[in-house]
Amino acid sequence: MALTLGVVDQSPIRQGGTARDALDETRALAAACDRLGYHRYWLAEHHGTGGLASASPEVLIPLLARETRHLRVGSGGVMLTHYAALKVAEQFRLLTELFPGRIDLGVGRAPGSDLRTAHALSPLGRHAAVDRYPEQLAELVSLLEGDYPPGHPLAGVRVTPQPARDASGALAPGALPEVWILGSSTESAAIAAEQGLAYSYAQFINPVAELGERAARLYRERFRPSRRLPEPRLSVAVTALCAESEERAQLLSWSRFCWRFRRSRGAGRGGVPPAEEAIAFGYTPAELDYVEYARSRSAIGSPRQVREQLESFSREYGTEELLLVTITHDFSDRLRSYELVAEACGLAAPAADPR
Repeated sequence: MALTLGVVDQSPIRQGGTARDALDETRALAAACDRLGYHRYWLAEHHGTGGLASASPEVLIPLLARETRHLRVGSGGVMLTHYAALKVAEQFRLLTELFPGRIDLGVGRAPGSDLRTAHALSPLGRHAAVDRYPEQLAELVSLLEGDYPPGHPLAGVRVTPQPARDASGALAPGALPEVWILGSSTESAAIAAEQGLAYSYAQFINPVAELGERAARLYRERFRPSRRLPEPRLSVAVTALCAESEERAQLLSWSRFCWRFRRSRGAGRGGVPPAEEAIAFGYTPAELDYVEYARSRSAIGSPRQVREQLESFSREYGTEELLLVTITHDFSDRLRSYELVAEACGLAAPAADPR
């Protein structure tokens, strides 16, 4: 089974490391994935956490796009409810002008932070912003294509720079980013379907099998063809961690679980801990139950095991496109995981750049 694989990078900060270290590792990982044959590389948006370094994917995107040649580079995603649709549209129109045909705009409505930080980002009120999310999406798409929707109070306000068009008025190839709706619920799936946009399900956030299956089915059943997308398009983001042996992969996976539980206890600002420290953490029975279930819904193991689990997710969701989220303490283990997955899944390294 041929899989199309991409990356969601949250720029994790390891215990004992710095935000600069995490961002340097993001750059190194993107360059490696470009060589290995991954299809797209998405950068996350998180605020108010000491363990993740990227709060502004729109700042990192041009850096990585400049340093790679083949990857589609984008946001995974911009939390649209914090911002004006016009500002986001202009940022990503500028990016597509600089890197035509290579930019993705993934958007979501999650706070990407604690509620107090979310309020600071949305001073007019977080709840009001979430309520306007479907309307904001429609504005965003209309702005990317020209101006605000007909009848909008701001109709006639145009994005800078305007996309190039040919003599017939058709948009130039690659003039617009691919727009994806990110979500981990049936509600986000319904919004993507109703607006005729691509949908990426964040299974790594909400691994419950029944929910993911419902979201994928609802998205396909309710999808309304649009000018941008005539048919539904679904990808799924999953946790993956590959090592030479299952035992090694399972050991490395404890770092992410420990970091998650430390954060839930209000002590996660120290970053992702080493595996040996993480495995000795005092887990509650409920936390251990979660680890067992989460592992069953992740691709963690040897190269063969990870390939088989990714193929299983592909069949489960009816999509060949999967995005991988991999967090370890040591960057070398994280990089090696992506190398092993690329080899196991038969990713084709791109042809040498003629330049």
